Formats: sequence, structure tokens, C-alpha cells
Amino acid sequence: MLLNPKNETKSTMIVNFKEIFSAFIVLFAVIDTLGTIPIILDMKAKGKKIEAGKAALYAFIILVAFLFIGVELLALFNVDVSSFAVAGAIVLFVLAGEMIFGIEIFKNDGPAGSATLVPLVFPLIAGAASFTTLLSLRAEYHVVNIIIALGMNMIAVYIVLKYIDKVKKIIGEGGVYIMRKFFGIILLAISVRLFTANLSTLLGSL
Repeated sequence: MLLNPKNETKSTMIVNFKEIFSAFIVLFAVIDTLGTIPIILDMKAKGKKIEAGKAALYAFIILVAFLFIGVELLALFNVDVSSFAVAGAIVLFVLAGEMIFGIEIFKNDGPAGSATLVPLVFPLIAGAASFTTLLSLRAEYHVVNIIIALGMNMIAVYIVLKYIDKVKKIIGEGGVYIMRKFFGIILLAISVRLFTANLSTLLGSL
């Protein structure tokens, strides 16, 4: 992916508040912290432990690492970005099915606390959509501004996870049920869009 030639003129001012704000909004929409609330509440209701600090830190480390070495890392396994996005879309599709139909497909059979990593950190926070978005942003904005915007999003993730029980009290059980179904459909739509967009790219490369 070619970098935007405009980046050559930004060397005199690396930190750009307009870029930070734009990158923050894009990442906030893709990570969809508020949209994960029903999923998080559902996991907690099933007795799964969620650690807010670790989730935000792990997601930040993974996303920053992918920002720098994402394409090269996937190339080591002979996997392109489109293939990775399709795989992530399938996982999101399964999670959406759980939310909409009230069934359990994804079973957390790992050690205690592993729900923090899977499926919370990956693929909900640091997933295929976030990875591909980061690669797109890097073609437009300076990497420092992207990292700052990413850090701001992780603060938002931490706050939501830390005070999730208070959120539940505010919106109530009925609100949780409605949000779970609504965002399940949204998540399903995102997974379908992600799948079809990248599948067409894969088919075109054959």
C-alpha cells in the first residue's frame, strides 16, 4: 500500500490534532466500544471474568504492533489482509448469531480469565476490521497521530469495561435485552459487509 505523498509535507509538524481527531472518530466507530456492551454483559452473566485494564492494554499492544508489522506478519504465514479479514468476519458472524438467537456457540473453555483475551480483545476490540482500518489510516496519517488516537480509544474501552455494571443499572434488564438484539444485528451486518468486501478481493486475485 502506497503512503500518501502528503505525508512528506508533514515532517515539520508530526503531532496534528486534526489527524488525531479524525483517526479517533474512525477507530471509535470501527472498534464500536458502546456496541460491545451487550456482549460484555452477556459474558459476565455467564460467569466469565473481564479485566478492564488488561483488556485495554492487550488491545493497545496488539493494535500498535499490527500497525507496524501487520502486513509483514501475515506474509510470514502466506496470508494476505483480505484472507485475514474474511476469517475475522466469520468469528464476528458467530458472535452475532449468539446475540440475536440467544444460543451459545462460542464456548470459553480456556483458563480462568481467558475471556479477557478471547473474544473480548480479539476479535471484538482488536479484530480484522480494526487491523484493516489501521493499515488504511497509515496511508493517510502520521503514525504518531494514529497511536495517540488509538490510545484515546483504549481509554474509552477501559472506562466502559470498568463501569459496565453501572451502565447495566442505568439501562436496566429490558434495555440490555434490546441493546443485545439490536447490536447483534449491527454486528451481523458488519461481519457480512467485511466478508463480502474481502471475499470479492480474494476472488479477484485468483
